[in-house]
Amino acid sequence: MSEELANPKLFISYCWSNQDHESWVVRFAEELVSQGVHVILDKWDLKPGNDANDFMESMVKDKTVTKVIMICDESYVTKSDGRKGGAGTEAQIITPEIYTETKQDKFVAIVRERDEQGKPFLPTYYKGRIYFDLSDPATYAEEFDKIVRWAWDKPYHQRPALGSAPSFLKADNAPGKIASVVAHRRALEGIRGGASNAVALAGEYLEIVIGGLESFRLATSDQHRETFDEIVIASIEEFTPYRNELIELFAAIARHMPTETMAELLHRFFERWLPYFQAPEIARSYSEWDFDNYRFIAHELFLYAMAAFLRFEKLDMAAYLTNTEYYFRDRLAAGSEMRSFNVLDAHLHSLEHRNKRMKLGRFSLQADMLRERNQGTGVVFHHLMAADFVLFLRGIAQERYGSWWPDTLVYTGRSEGPFEMFARAKSAKYFERLKGLLGVDSASTFKTFIEELVANRDRVPRWHVHTLNVGGLCGLASLATSP
Repeated sequence: MSEELANPKLFISYCWSNQDHESWVVRFAEELVSQGVHVILDKWDLKPGNDANDFMESMVKDKTVTKVIMICDESYVTKSDGRKGGAGTEAQIITPEIYTETKQDKFVAIVRERDEQGKPFLPTYYKGRIYFDLSDPATYAEEFDKIVRWAWDKPYHQRPALGSAPSFLKADNAPGKIASVVAHRRALEGIRGGASNAVALAGEYLEIVIGGLESFRLATSDQHRETFDEIVIASIEEFTPYRNELIELFAAIARHMPTETMAELLHRFFERWLPYFQAPEIARSYSEWDFDNYRFIAHELFLYAMAAFLRFEKLDMAAYLTNTEYYFRDRLAAGSEMRSFNVLDAHLHSLEHRNKRMKLGRFSLQADMLRERNQGTGVVFHHLMAADFVLFLRGIAQERYGSWWPDTLVYTGRSEGPFEMFARAKSAKYFERLKGLLGVDSASTFKTFIEELVANRDRVPRWHVHTLNVGGLCGLASLATSP
């Protein structure tokens, strides 16, 4: 069980300005009491015959009184600055206490009134210090909550636990890191604020990411061949902070700046991953596994970019990424430099090896990793699956150098309904918005395409006894059946 907190003991200093003000102070004190604060108030604690000045001085100096509140209205400030009346006496006591108390947050002013210029009434000795403002009824509740937290020493904003030194500062880890934090923040601020140089800022950030990819290059050795899959997974995990930055960037672009120029920038960004899918020209020997980390990360990022544009219905952006070919200078296939987006999808032999080596018996380790790594991204996994499905359909239509294999759809059920975009496409008007992305000129053309695809069972993904329900996921029966 959690340790019971001791009720704070609080003294209220105020001026008897008028009956309304005194009533307000009493109500305020009652509200504090209702929040577990032991309030000391002259109305309740000053007994007949007691000396008021002695009472106030004892309360201010009492070590068991953990908090002192000064209710500041015009009368309090006038008397305090002039050292007149009870408030003046308290000011003479409180002033040295404020600067000699080890814990200076024992005293706080609460502004009850403001002058004609809107300036708060505060004693001269308190100027420049933080105060609570109860002069505006509209913000009273919020300010009162702050006072309660202050009384209990439970501020809303608390310093987080101090972490250890960043791993990229350690010499042995330095090569695998990218110094992208500042550029990422600038790019986000530019995009969200609609800055005229937002594209340039995003480009500078993406350039830094691409520039750091070389530090993630792997190389199989005889010593690590059997367990090289562990090295691949470790490299993928090491890239995770930058993946998260990029996911945030994709969402910002989709929300605030879904322009063709941005789409072209992202297209070039993914295009520049492709050289890392093969060995450098200077490499004397290599294994296809050596590039599996790059292939997984690029594939994952492409899914998240597509998911962002589909989620926020920036269909033109998604269509640009799927309909525009990518330049890839494959030294083993000269003459086929322009590729469809399918080039970003690749079978990872290292994960296949891992599945067998560890006898995991999984249909797709890549799908498992995508789902596990999705946690904490702020992106619903179902949106990744929708992106995967669209890429599968477009990949089949553009099949030239292989098609897109939708790993995440292994998690779909047999009776699962259509993804959101296809459910909305029940409306013929909405389907019109999808035509460019789907690469068709009409709903009937798309229906024919799906029917032919389903009829050719060899082209429909299958995992053991589970066959992908293509017609159900695209809502074939209901497409464009209403206005």
